[in-house]
Amino acid sequence: MSGIVRTLLALAGCVALASCEREMQDMYRQPRFDPNEPSTLFADGRATRPPPPGSVAVARGTLAMTSSGRRVEQASEARRAAYAASSAAAPTMAMLARGRERFEIVCSPCHSVVGDGDGTVVRRGFPAPPTYHQDRLRAAPDRHFFDVITNGYGVMSSYADRVAPEDRWAIVAYIRALQLSQHAELARLPQPLQAELAAALPANPAASSPIATASAPTAAPTAAPPTASTPISR
Repeated sequence: MSGIVRTLLALAGCVALASCEREMQDMYRQPRFDPNEPSTLFADGRATRPPPPGSVAVARGTLAMTSSGRRVEQASEARRAAYAASSAAAPTMAMLARGRERFEIVCSPCHSVVGDGDGTVVRRGFPAPPTYHQDRLRAAPDRHFFDVITNGYGVMSSYADRVAPEDRWAIVAYIRALQLSQHAELARLPQPLQAELAAALPANPAASSPIATASAPTAAPTAAPPTASTPISR
């Protein structure tokens, strides 16, 4: 008799477990409404219900964007869009002055104020960057310098989070002015400056003047016209 009772109890337990599993599956697979699906249960005919007054959103807004990382993603996307849309504008004296200010704050510790790569941190053991006054960088397009500031290069880290796109272009314009200040033909200078230099040079300037003998780049720099660099050159 006890054996039959045990068997019946075991069967009852199996039935109960099966019933529980069926109820759980019903909960998983119960009928539901998709967002904004029509429904006759509510007066406005929509299944989606408005949030109660005073409730706090957990899937939108600054708090949700911060906790989920979407805010950082959107900021990164905005920076990428600004980077893609940016281009070099025609240089002005105001742009060159801004470029000089940003260059001396951000760039000169490594590149030096004249762009020869002998900055203060280099003199203290940091790897020296290349001089801007070499043929390779004089011939490099403006976008090269912009991309290096944006993405970094070698031991130089990215400055995209510290220098806005428009300031990067201002720095590029000032780099071009620095290059031109060290590598310009006498004929490319403004006429008053040509006359002043001609009066100060010996009778044969080609034999002794680096300005007269230096060869100019194949194309005039687009970021800094010769007349714009004179007032701010060192």
